[in-house]
Amino acid sequence: MVKSALIRGLYVISDASFPGGRSHEDIVSDAVKGGARIIQLRDKLLAPDELYPIALRLRGITREAGALLIINDSVELAVAVDADGVHLGQEDLSAEAARKLLGESKIIGVSTHSVEQAVAAFEAGADYIGFGPIFNTATKDAGAAKGPAAISAVKKAVNIPVAAIGGINIGNAAEAIAAGADALAVIGAVAGARDVAAAVRELSALFSGGNR
Repeated sequence: MVKSALIRGLYVISDASFPGGRSHEDIVSDAVKGGARIIQLRDKLLAPDELYPIALRLRGITREAGALLIINDSVELAVAVDADGVHLGQEDLSAEAARKLLGESKIIGVSTHSVEQAVAAFEAGADYIGFGPIFNTATKDAGAAKGPAAISAVKKAVNIPVAAIGGINIGNAAEAIAAGADALAVIGAVAGARDVAAAVRELSALFSGGNR
């Protein structure tokens, strides 16, 4: 299967900073029970040596569930735990440089906030792009909300999957799907949910509910 074809549907970003005290392991275990097949480990607080054993445990959980594990920002950590890929920000290593370290078999995604950045990531060899913020979000500061219509413009400019991100929840997810998003990258809608598995099932159902 073509690597980019794997980036479809719900894309769960594990963030342990939400109220409730859930660990990455708890979030990911429940997410894959709900059917999540794409998991990204994102943690801006822990040092690499603290994050390594967590990433290693998540590698075991995702592998057993048949889910992808994508590491946020760190190519080194992705290599160390044999993750399926890495997701890079605009300030991180370029997709082209990451490819030299990861090899052709791994998945590389890049966060983008404009059509120009999306095209640049595509030309540098990214397998998919994250695009946003689509809606207002407090999770990260990436500028003003672009709105669902912006997804259509990006889809016309690049020939790789577009994972919409930023403020996506059960109330607005269908708008992003209708605009052409191949995947929905969610943080709070899952990590902050009372029932993680149920939230995953509810959001995932939108992709088979006639919204495409």
